[in-house]
Amino acid sequence: MNAAWARRILLVLALLAGAAAARAGDFVETPSLAAKVADGQLPPVAGRLPKTPYVADLEESGRTLGKSGGEIVSLVPRARDIRYLSAVSYARLVGYDPKLRLRPDILERVENQGERVFTLVLREGHRWSDGHPFTSEDFRYYWEDVALDKDLSPGGLPDFLLVDGKGPLFEVIDERTVRFTWDKPNPRFLPTLAQPRDPFIYRPAHYLRQFHARYADKAALEEMAKKEKLKSWAALHNRLDDMFENTNPDLPTLQPWMPTTRAPANRFVFERNPFYHRVDKAGRQLPYLDRIILDVAASGLMAAKANSGDADLLFRGLAMGDIPILKEGEKAHNYRTLLWPTARGSELALYPNLTTTDPVWRKLNRDVRFRRALSLAIDRRMLDNALLFGLGREGNNTIAEESVLFEPRFRTLNAGFDPAAASRLLDEIGLTKRNGAGIRLLPDGRELEIIVETDGDSTLIVDGLTLIAEFWRDIGVKLFVKPQDRTVLRNRAYSGSTVMVAAQGLDLALATEAMPPSELAPMRQDNYAWPRWGQYRETGGTAGEPVDIPEAQALATLYERWMSSTSEAEKTQVWKEMLENHAENQWSIGTVAGAIQPIVLRTGLQNLPKRAIYSWDPTAMLGVYRIDQLYWDHGPGRETWIRRRLRKTATQPAAPAARMSDAQRGVRQ
Repeated sequence: MNAAWARRILLVLALLAGAAAARAGDFVETPSLAAKVADGQLPPVAGRLPKTPYVADLEESGRTLGKSGGEIVSLVPRARDIRYLSAVSYARLVGYDPKLRLRPDILERVENQGERVFTLVLREGHRWSDGHPFTSEDFRYYWEDVALDKDLSPGGLPDFLLVDGKGPLFEVIDERTVRFTWDKPNPRFLPTLAQPRDPFIYRPAHYLRQFHARYADKAALEEMAKKEKLKSWAALHNRLDDMFENTNPDLPTLQPWMPTTRAPANRFVFERNPFYHRVDKAGRQLPYLDRIILDVAASGLMAAKANSGDADLLFRGLAMGDIPILKEGEKAHNYRTLLWPTARGSELALYPNLTTTDPVWRKLNRDVRFRRALSLAIDRRMLDNALLFGLGREGNNTIAEESVLFEPRFRTLNAGFDPAAASRLLDEIGLTKRNGAGIRLLPDGRELEIIVETDGDSTLIVDGLTLIAEFWRDIGVKLFVKPQDRTVLRNRAYSGSTVMVAAQGLDLALATEAMPPSELAPMRQDNYAWPRWGQYRETGGTAGEPVDIPEAQALATLYERWMSSTSEAEKTQVWKEMLENHAENQWSIGTVAGAIQPIVLRTGLQNLPKRAIYSWDPTAMLGVYRIDQLYWDHGPGRETWIRRRLRKTATQPAAPAARMSDAQRGVRQ
């Protein structure tokens, strides 16, 4: 028996022992639900929990047993951003713990046979938020009636379910057990289930069947879709099948809080899920908090509103530059500002488009000497001082030092400041002619002016590009910054119109060998370095273009090697070879990493670590740190804050109620 299998067995035994301990004790009724239990609207807590609930070990992660009740207020810049609560709530079939160990969560256990056969076992008695049983039928509905339905999923199965273009054999074993079997290993399967954006390979079948043409009257559904100004029953189903976006309050959920507000609104209220599957060791059902309220506020006002005490918890919309104003308001408004290091490949990375349609720029971007020259011409020390107050990490767009896979060479190779060497490389390419202003000329006579496009949301990126323009001018290269809408930018990249894009670096910078290195391989069109290569992969060759640079093809080959491997050692080796390849070839040009993420936390709100790593993937921002364990105590200033909150709420006009259509309202079964 190898070490990996031994760890899996020990983990299962530990979870079962914890569940047995919870069963042996008495569960504690949630105070805010006691009235509904007394009135018969809800069963007692023991009847709402699975037979083997997930028992949160707070002590292991340095936290304390909490108290049930209360609410927190946070802010979002746009109504659609309420979807990020799905990532931060972080209830997953399997998910990462704070130490980035993959563990069963919604599932009771997972049986993994050689990364080919995955048997998923549900918790007996687990229920959706409306009280309906959560069973294997919900997986079958997703597989047969959503994923394989051409009307609902015209693009076919999601990529992570395909190995060599072929999907798995799906089987329903019994009411609590399903199985996915591939002919070859699919090590992406479990890590993808743990990602910030859950792929949701299950659906509440009892709710969605009423909007599916296979189970309901198609003509009636088409008429319902027409009233909603939708093209078909499938469009209606997809709108209501909204597991991530949080826009359909009627859709049952397994998350800790369920949405209760419909757009349009300026305040969105999420109420506790009375059938949530987690408890603490004292038998209290999680989440501790009864409600999460998300108020819509202008993106430019996030720091100011936090400074004035308008949020109990806030992180999205805040940046390193906001720290001074946040620290200034702490005492007056009873909050504290946590400073978490981010795990991102680079705060500002440049992506020369290797698949651009302009033939002159295409040839130049594909010359590794050009990419290295641009990298060597950047004074990263000055960028660090200007953008990150000198606290950052200079170098390539690569994984963070906190990753078990990190090697210093990955960050430093070809990432020093040597403008003389950069000029020699450009001369070697043949870019020796200059105009009167000292700007080099392209082979067709145009100025060597690089139009760097960016989505414009990040002032750090725009400010950084302004500095880089000065560095590059010294070697005869002109830079023009072109901010624009993110959707427009992506569409331009996908069509091959961009020459170079500036964006943040690697999302998965806190990687382990078990996480798929898909960001490093030419297989995703959202990578601005090779959007049309990724498009070719994602569409099975119907769009885009195949990889035609040997060094990039080597990345694709390495990725396939990772996919076929069941060995931790070999997966580690593949990751390191891919990272070395990126440092050698400068597919993207990193600058500085290691920004600090400020997190505003109201005094008295407990159980968030004082210091932890902040990232999108794999930590889901705060997700792996379990915000369902946050609770209120009566810390300093808490009563004063409550009185102020009550006065503010009493004077605040109520948001107008949104009209609810028949289709949106649905029919609960």
